[in-house]
Amino acid sequence: MAQCAQRILADLRGGRRLDVAGAAFLAAAVELDPILATAEALTLSGHDNAVGWSRKVFIPLTHLCRNRCGYCTFAESPRPGTSAYLGPDEVLAIARAGAEAGCREALLTLGERPELRHPAAREALARLGFDSTVDYVAAMAQRIFDETGLLPHLNPGTLSAEELARLRPYAASMGLMLESTATRLSERGGPHWQCPDKHPDVRLATLRAAGEQAIAMTSGILVGIGETRLERIEALFALRELNDRYGHIQELIIQNFRAKPRTAMALAAEPDLAEHQWTVAMARLIFGPTMSIQAPPNLRPGELAPLIRAGINDWGGISPVTPDHVNPEAAWPHIATLRQETETAGRELVERLALVPAFARDAVRWTAPGVARAILHTTDASGFARDDAWHAGSGAPLPPEAGLSARRAARAASGDLLRLIDEASAGGELFEDGITALFEARGADYLAVVEAADRLRAATVGEGVSFVANCNINYTNICKHRCGFCAFAKGRSAKSLRGPAYVLSADEVGQRALEAHRRGATEVCLQGGIHPAYTGESYLDIVAAVRGAVPDMHIHAFSPLEIRHGAATLGLSPAAFLRRLRDAGLGSLPGTAAEVLDDEVRAKLCPDKLGSEEWLAIVRAAHEVGVPTTSTIMFGHVDTTRHWARHLLQLRQLQRDTGGITEFVPLPFVHMESPLWHKGRSRSGPTAREAVLMHAVARLALHPLIPNIQTSWVKMGPAGAGLCLQAGANDLGGTLMYESITRAAGGLNGQEMDGTGMNRIATSIGRPLWRRNTVYGRASSRENALPPACTETAACIG
Repeated sequence: MAQCAQRILADLRGGRRLDVAGAAFLAAAVELDPILATAEALTLSGHDNAVGWSRKVFIPLTHLCRNRCGYCTFAESPRPGTSAYLGPDEVLAIARAGAEAGCREALLTLGERPELRHPAAREALARLGFDSTVDYVAAMAQRIFDETGLLPHLNPGTLSAEELARLRPYAASMGLMLESTATRLSERGGPHWQCPDKHPDVRLATLRAAGEQAIAMTSGILVGIGETRLERIEALFALRELNDRYGHIQELIIQNFRAKPRTAMALAAEPDLAEHQWTVAMARLIFGPTMSIQAPPNLRPGELAPLIRAGINDWGGISPVTPDHVNPEAAWPHIATLRQETETAGRELVERLALVPAFARDAVRWTAPGVARAILHTTDASGFARDDAWHAGSGAPLPPEAGLSARRAARAASGDLLRLIDEASAGGELFEDGITALFEARGADYLAVVEAADRLRAATVGEGVSFVANCNINYTNICKHRCGFCAFAKGRSAKSLRGPAYVLSADEVGQRALEAHRRGATEVCLQGGIHPAYTGESYLDIVAAVRGAVPDMHIHAFSPLEIRHGAATLGLSPAAFLRRLRDAGLGSLPGTAAEVLDDEVRAKLCPDKLGSEEWLAIVRAAHEVGVPTTSTIMFGHVDTTRHWARHLLQLRQLQRDTGGITEFVPLPFVHMESPLWHKGRSRSGPTAREAVLMHAVARLALHPLIPNIQTSWVKMGPAGAGLCLQAGANDLGGTLMYESITRAAGGLNGQEMDGTGMNRIATSIGRPLWRRNTVYGRASSRENALPPACTETAACIG
């Protein structure tokens, strides 16, 4: 028997799915440890080191219920002089207290259909102006969301399809425990006797109807109410079958029965820890790596590490305001204690919203538009809750935890992550999963990635912080494309908060280049919208104007999108057009318009723009005709960490083939004026942790092929730029005398920074500043003699 169990577990580790026969065999297995080890390995492969939790407030809308469960102390009988329901003001007072305490979720918990049993419930509903409990739940959920911003999670019990549809517009998620599929538990004397809503068929029908309406559901089983191991397996497979069809079960709760005084099961034996572990592990083996599985931490105080070992990746909701009304005898653990126990088990505690991360990333599918907007605006790239109030370009101070002096976690960095760091530092190419894991780093892992990137930067390019004296000239903001992220581009006659549409003539561009030269600039960065009247000759005229005004000015100009447009209007290939531009004086090409080099993202972000392969082909063509380029990523909108990994791998391969990329420039998404953000279809830019990690992971993943990592002070702010220079970056870019793209997006960090400001960033981290040319050679002595008015900052951006 032991050998057969080992084969089953080995197959599961190899990606095979557990079937009913295999699960039944494991139910009879004697050894627990191999089962736990396999469950833990699957959990780590699906969730890395993160263990989620939700900061929520619990609102007991009513304690009346038509069911009489043999273990429940939540349900009460009507009491004279006591309202059957919390009134609207009471509900909102609790919700507001939760919001003030930092909660993000409001869980409405209540008995099922009390009006069908209790006249007091019907009378109270009539006084409140509602026909049913479900109608009242819908009204309160709407008011909670509208008036406090908390995301409602609704637990009203079994529901019809029509009732689910009534609640869906106001719910971030809903919950319905299956508890068990053992119908014998509903027989006389069983825990579900006199509980019409606890019959398995009724509960499964609600879960099925929720799936048909794309409602994210939390479900699960109750362990130890008289069911057998095989009956638990049967319940888990029933849930898996529903999830296979609809994909809507966001999380499983594997909850241990607790005997309570004054209940029919007051003297019943509680399941021991090993039995609870076995059931958690079987849920993980049946559902696989990606399912979110939780156990309430207040029901196993002091025994959380064993639950993590069994396959837990989430602790569910914990309230700083209200007790667990279903288990009032079990106090919530303090978050600091929960964090310590989680870290001691080798994991990182991470806050989430009412939707688990995988569902939060796809909130548009699972929730109504208004709720989806709120979720997207407050999540990070992994789908967890944003952990800071910093936003790119906002001028907000960085959170302390983003820095190298962040709290040292109780746990050490994971061995797998350290092996990835060692491999990258030695110049090895990481795979997509490995780079994604680096981007997901938190706590001790985050510090390990940042510190390794800083060491690698020092070993590769030394201690100096470089910059170039340049000037951004955005010659038109009129654009025929409608990229969802862009607040810079306008129609021919558009006007907005950030100013009207404009076009600079070639002569005006030349005059600005001359002014920049007089102020010490050695480079102009030329980019603009794709003006429908522009042709390739327009771009050639601009180059000629700059060359005529300042013959020795380096012309860093035109994104791959502009190259495509100009080439098409002249009937030329991109390579042929690039040759003409090169011969006219073009020195290098900015690697902007890349956004994220993954067409899944581009289809949402910029569907009418050039695709990933076309961007790569144009940049490759530039290299082949002798025009070097930068490379960029614009991140923090509709993308994920996996998309970032794919982007870096594309750049690494291109650089291996051509060697023409001079630098990599991470550009955090500035959301404030973005149309996509205002429509509720994007996140609010990256968190500070994510922005720092983009620089650090790029240093590791692109080593040694792209040695220069630039940070944008316009996006990051001076303090953020200084932090990134300690996380793998080595360059502050160039002078942005007329920078307007970030400003149009709502950025507040300024358009210029003088030499003193630039030097202040470098000296604040104890590093020397040096001036370079566009392609990272040292500037000449004449070029280094900058007048005091010269402005020096991060390279051209788009």
